[in-house]
Amino acid sequence: NRKEKYADQTQAEKIAFEEFFEEYQATLDMLEWPLLQFDGVEADDIAAHLVKEKEIYGFKEIWLISSDRDWDLLIQEGVSRFSYINRKEVRIQNWYDHYEVSPEQYISLKCLTGDKGDNVPGITGIGPKRAKDLIVAYGDAMNIYDSMPIPSKYKHIQELNASGERILQNYELMDLMSYCDDAIGNKNIA
Repeated sequence: NRKEKYADQTQAEKIAFEEFFEEYQATLDMLEWPLLQFDGVEADDIAAHLVKEKEIYGFKEIWLISSDRDWDLLIQEGVSRFSYINRKEVRIQNWYDHYEVSPEQYISLKCLTGDKGDNVPGITGIGPKRAKDLIVAYGDAMNIYDSMPIPSKYKHIQELNASGERILQNYELMDLMSYCDDAIGNKNIA
């Protein structure tokens, strides 16, 4: 939805946006750290690739600096996230301070609840509590999908039964580790 979002910018907003990115690029140019940028590739795909191949790159510990909770899909031993907005760390050691499902179940929770920030629709009527209950009862998103149709008079279960393909689509959109290399492209990885 970015093209639509920026299509309605005023001329002053466009100029301010361009000036911000010029300053941002100048700041990046001053850093003496390796910098990975690829046109048309999102940062979460690059982060997922680095996490996936952390041993190959010799990384012992990775800190993801982002307020984007999608990056919590990458949390594992040796990989943590720091939010510069709320100044909180999400690590394996404090995972349950933030979530009521395990790190492995987090993708299933996101498949059911969706992600408004990324325009990924969830299942109507299913929020974190109902998603957790479904995960406890049936297992991960694929087990829930395989169990459908789930007999129930509840509206949210009827919505779930009618939205099975959305679970599969959401899983593909949120499975950063499986699809990051395709998103980056082989020519950029080598």
